[in-house]
Amino acid sequence: MINNKKLIILIKANGKFEVDWDIVKGKSSETKLLKQEEIFNDFKKNKYLTIYKLGLIEEKSIFSGSIEYLIELSRLFIKKLSRDPLIEFTRENIEIEINSNEINDLIDKAPFMLGIEHLNDMWFTNFFNNLKDIFKEEIINYNGSVESYFEGFNKNIHLVGRIFFHLVENKDDEVPFAFLATYSTFVSEIGKEKHLPLRNAVIEYKKDNKKMIKLLSTVNKAAEKSEFIFELVENGEIFHPLKLSAEEAYIFLKEIPLYEESGILCRIPKWWKNRLKSVKMAVTIGDIKKSKLNFDALVDFNANLQLAGEDITAEEIRKLLSEAEGLSFIKGKWVEVDHKKLKETLEAYEKAQEYSKKGGMTILEAMRFEIDINKTLEINDENIDLEITNGKWLDSIVTKLGDPNTIKNIDSGKDFNALLRHYQEKGLNWLYFMKKLGLGACLADDMGLGKTVQVIALLNHMKNVNNDKKEKSLIVLPVSLIGNWVSELNKFAPNLKYFVIHKSKNKLLIDDDSQFRKNYDLYITSYGMLNKYEWISNVTWDNLILDEAQAIKNPGTKRTKTVKKLKAKYKVAMTGTPIENRLGDLWSLFDFLNAGLLGSSKEFKNLSKNLIEKHGDYSKLKHVVNPFILRRLKTDKTIISDLPEKIEMKAYASLSKKQTVLYNKLVNDLVKAMDNEDGIKRKGIILSSIMKFKQICNHPDQYLGQSAYLEKESGKFKRLREIAEEIYEKRERMIVFTQFREMTNPLKIFLESIFEHKGYVLHGGTKISKRQVIVDSFQGEDYVPFIVLSIKAGGVGLNLTKANHVVHFDRWWNPAVENQATDRAFRIGQKKNVVVHKFITEGSIEEKIDLMMEEKEKLSSEIISTEQTNSITEMNNEEILNLFKLKVE
Repeated sequence: MINNKKLIILIKANGKFEVDWDIVKGKSSETKLLKQEEIFNDFKKNKYLTIYKLGLIEEKSIFSGSIEYLIELSRLFIKKLSRDPLIEFTRENIEIEINSNEINDLIDKAPFMLGIEHLNDMWFTNFFNNLKDIFKEEIINYNGSVESYFEGFNKNIHLVGRIFFHLVENKDDEVPFAFLATYSTFVSEIGKEKHLPLRNAVIEYKKDNKKMIKLLSTVNKAAEKSEFIFELVENGEIFHPLKLSAEEAYIFLKEIPLYEESGILCRIPKWWKNRLKSVKMAVTIGDIKKSKLNFDALVDFNANLQLAGEDITAEEIRKLLSEAEGLSFIKGKWVEVDHKKLKETLEAYEKAQEYSKKGGMTILEAMRFEIDINKTLEINDENIDLEITNGKWLDSIVTKLGDPNTIKNIDSGKDFNALLRHYQEKGLNWLYFMKKLGLGACLADDMGLGKTVQVIALLNHMKNVNNDKKEKSLIVLPVSLIGNWVSELNKFAPNLKYFVIHKSKNKLLIDDDSQFRKNYDLYITSYGMLNKYEWISNVTWDNLILDEAQAIKNPGTKRTKTVKKLKAKYKVAMTGTPIENRLGDLWSLFDFLNAGLLGSSKEFKNLSKNLIEKHGDYSKLKHVVNPFILRRLKTDKTIISDLPEKIEMKAYASLSKKQTVLYNKLVNDLVKAMDNEDGIKRKGIILSSIMKFKQICNHPDQYLGQSAYLEKESGKFKRLREIAEEIYEKRERMIVFTQFREMTNPLKIFLESIFEHKGYVLHGGTKISKRQVIVDSFQGEDYVPFIVLSIKAGGVGLNLTKANHVVHFDRWWNPAVENQATDRAFRIGQKKNVVVHKFITEGSIEEKIDLMMEEKEKLSSEIISTEQTNSITEMNNEEILNLFKLKVE
């Protein structure tokens, strides 16, 4: 047994897709992995040919749900090919279409997978056209019949013959149905098929017995399985129009699967195709408006029975059960009376009536009803047609949850120092609407779209509208993000009073809730601090916000269990990671946000297992979770128009304990050295110290000349992991710039451990001949997640537009140089918005210099230029100390 790797599909725009590996929990057999690796290599040669051929064969699945989905699409394409009676005539010129109704159904049923947002009419049309091109090339180069071509791959793929059985209603006659057998023939003059009565074939082929036998081969196969058809063949009635009684028509309709297995196409009334819906139970939930909405509130629940689209009573169903099975003409329509379906539907209806009698069901039961029908009504919903509809009131709520544009606007509150973009305003409205409803909300916008500022706007709004009742909010996040939140709170909402519950940030911490009773609006702490301060979990918070909420994706960890002990009236989970990638992650997040919505862990595991193993319909699960998730993407055309082409973000990192010790020691050493030196030597000491401080901020090992480069010893490494993991989840690409050549390889090794893929390094020592090879590979189709560049070697002359993330790991302190480096990704050929992450070690010289850069951002020269250097080196010792020493909250 070896580590479990699974091939996955990444859906791209316009019918395109990519294949990659995903590392999942557990072990996998070597045989299974070798088979996947073989298929992976086939994909690399020709992805559409590979998916086409996977659709041709039948074997036990070894693939993820995303690949199985494309295989099912391939099988649908092949089924359409095999059901065209003229395929032997048209061969490579065959036309295969997929209509909008089919597409909508396929989108609805699609599993959660990367890039699912790209599935639309254009995607499916292009995907099918690519498969058609494969088939065309295959069949042009094949000398035999199309049938023998398919049989070479799969004996169970049978082309339909040219015989059609037609059954129509005969309303003007005492005998209610008419039957006719026809055959199709290709008219080359018009390039189309034509249907003729089967008796015409007797005349057309009277001199060619072989063609006649071949034409009737499918009829003979059907006659071997069906006594009804056998008799028609025996007495020659198969060649003539026939009138059929209701009993005979029922026999014919029930036997259609036998005829289709034999290769006969059947044209029948629509009501028979929809016969499963001839009797159904229609349920309406939440028609009456409620003054208050939470998961415990009761909503009305009404169920009624329908037969052939008309309401019918339970007593009328019981009467039908006492009559014979077959076709009955009821209320002007032909209906199948199937005792088993009628009985099961009636039993489900009687169970549903229990909810009506007790006044309805809770909102929680109503919202999970669609995925919980079997358990709730003790039925097998595969055998019963159920139509579940939200009533007017509940539908208006769900509509607003799914479309923020329908929600009333609110303002960000007084003294809010940011102009929200249009989609951010809609996000604010949605978050507030969810809060009023008392429902947990997942804000899952793409990285760079400003999730933090939307939440701060919500908190600022609440402070302004609740002056009489001061709300207490708690934000839980990775410690590396505390600096980002503090910076943005100070910048955007200076009137929000916050308290940081972390000893590295605040020396006022005590072990009780006395600080909580003080006049603070917001408390910020890390996931690691929750276990150290028990009082946090004893408080019932007004608002509880998790940033980087994927931190609780594993329900079994101590961290997740601790977070779920927290009590709050309103919960928000923030994540830029597509939470739907793994169903287990989805359950854990929703168990925090809205406990019970997806059932117990065991119940959800059973649901997931059933969906994965049976390649099931994911639409019901999506209908349950989607109202609680707001996810906007940078690829969305309505979002792109509202975005700058470059999104610049400051990524604050905290110093580790080791970094802090080294940093403080260097400050002390610098002060002592300056006391003993002046003039040129003092200036040199200051300038060399600037470089040393930057090295410590990167990693202690860079400063010490060591080689371990442990993640836990560098705040920047921890922050880089968080960003890289999010980039990897979407299989995007990044460029990492550093001014230090010695940092390039440690960064490469670290990033490869996160991405599970090889990346590249390019610095001044990289041979010219190798540079283009690296660039071509990075720009190629194979997934190369990152390239680490020294800023001087990579700052000019390279085109790296496959990347849509740029990380400045250490700062050059020259806006012109940084912008020139960023433009390796942001230039002609880039089709995405580029997110620029500028790393800053909080409290250090990096943060202070960054503030200087902000103040003088109009300067085009270096901040540490000749003039600026002189001004720093000419500072007195106290000023130097203030510049270099760590700022502590």
